[in-house]
Amino acid sequence: MTQPIAWLDGPYWPYLALFLFAVLPTEIWRWLAVLFARGLDADSALLDWVRAVATALLAGIVAKLVVSPPGALVHAPMLVRVLSLAAAVVVMAISRRRMMLAVLTAEAVLIVGTWLSGAI
Repeated sequence: MTQPIAWLDGPYWPYLALFLFAVLPTEIWRWLAVLFARGLDADSALLDWVRAVATALLAGIVAKLVVSPPGALVHAPMLVRVLSLAAAVVVMAISRRRMMLAVLTAEAVLIVGTWLSGAI
C-alpha cells in the first residue's frame, strides 16, 4: 500500500480539495473570459445576443422557482411566490435597478406572506 503524503493527510486536505475542484476550474474560465473580452466592443451584436441569452436563462430559472419550487420554498403558497416576484419587479422599476434592494424586498414579502398564510 502506498504511504499517505503527510501534508495531505491532515487538516488542510479539505482546503486543497476545495481549491482544486471548485476554485481552480471556475477561475480558469473567468481569466480566459477577461483575456478574450478585451477587444470586444460593448455595443456589438454579439454581446447583445449574449445579454439576451443570459436574461432568458435568468427568467427561466425565476419562473421555475415560482411555478415548481424546490425544498422549503414549496411550502410558500403560489400567490405569495407571485407577489414576491411582483414586489421585486416593482422595486427594480422604481429604484433605478438596485438589485440588492429588490432581492431583500422579495425575500421580505416571501417570508412575511408565508408566515401570514400559516404555512410556517
